[in-house]
Amino acid sequence: MSAIRPVAVRVRVNGREHTAEVSPRLLLSDFLRYRLGLTGTHVGCEHGVCGACTVHLDGVPVRSCLLLAVQADGAALTTIEGLAPSSERLHPVQEAFRLEHGLQCGFCTPGLLMTIAAFLRDCPRPSDEQIRRELSGHLCRCTGYQNIVRAVIRASALLAEWSAARAAGAAAARAEEARP
Repeated sequence: MSAIRPVAVRVRVNGREHTAEVSPRLLLSDFLRYRLGLTGTHVGCEHGVCGACTVHLDGVPVRSCLLLAVQADGAALTTIEGLAPSSERLHPVQEAFRLEHGLQCGFCTPGLLMTIAAFLRDCPRPSDEQIRRELSGHLCRCTGYQNIVRAVIRASALLAEWSAARAAGAAAARAEEARP
């Protein structure tokens, strides 16, 4: 019986390139947590049911406990550690969860934040029904979801403000460049 040979994996995680030799059976969640030290990606059920391990793979929310690290080869990954625009400023979804008390123990929070960030990117003004449907893929044992729903509504408003401010800043920069 032959030994399982390591496989080279190259990924861009939170804007940084990483190359590693990994077992072809290594889960993406374990690669992120134990090889890269990104422990914000939580592992709850290891069956894809709870959503705690959600990360973005090329912008799409995925359950990292259901993917092998080798399947992410060549991909861009974003984990909860890369969601905020800087270490001094929270992402609007994070800020909304803080303001609306959308978390308690925090175990499910990273996966929820990653899912909601992508959801609001694709559906910026969701209805309560759309929000609840999106949240149905996550298990939270602490909050009862009411504050989470309020946080998503607040995040939608904060993202609209954030986008408007970024657009205004970009327009001002273009106007400054155009000056003689």
